Amino acid sequence: MDIKIDDLKILFTEDEIQNKIKDIASKLNEFYKGEEVYAICVLKGAVMFAVDLVKHLDMPLKMEFIRLSSYGTAFSTSGKVNAVDISLPDLNDKNVLIIEDIIDTGLTAKFLMDFMHCNFKTKSTKFCSLLDKKVCRKTEIEPDYFGFEIDEKFVVGYGLDYEGYYRNLRYIGYVEAK
Repeated sequence: MDIKIDDLKILFTEDEIQNKIKDIASKLNEFYKGEEVYAICVLKGAVMFAVDLVKHLDMPLKMEFIRLSSYGTAFSTSGKVNAVDISLPDLNDKNVLIIEDIIDTGLTAKFLMDFMHCNFKTKSTKFCSLLDKKVCRKTEIEPDYFGFEIDEKFVVGYGLDYEGYYRNLRYIGYVEAK
């Protein structure tokens, strides 16, 4: 199935996304209380969310970027997480905030949390996702912070893509099953 821009239905508008980001940032500001944070953005999908989120965080912050993949060019996860680039500084005794675009099966989130726990003794490790697709969960993992819960939809926009396209949309859209 090909996705065409005219086939997209809006799931979350730009304003809804930005308001939700401010709400998440407020909760994070309350949790961290001005302590230094290492924000780790999972590329490529979370970049828009991460950039907008950190603009509202009121603490000393360093940004890191890692690249993982479990979709490739498919509509659903392959079930295998590929660590494309996961080089990080020493995060021992640091507050770590992992920023992801969507958590669905939970395989990527579990991989990342396991990686953090096996390689570092952080002060805190929190997982933040813009979208939470609980209906697809295959692991016992939940985000500490999330924006919107969604059902079984293939979504694009605001960083989320289909074969590399549609990341630049200011909203999150979906295609209805035919």
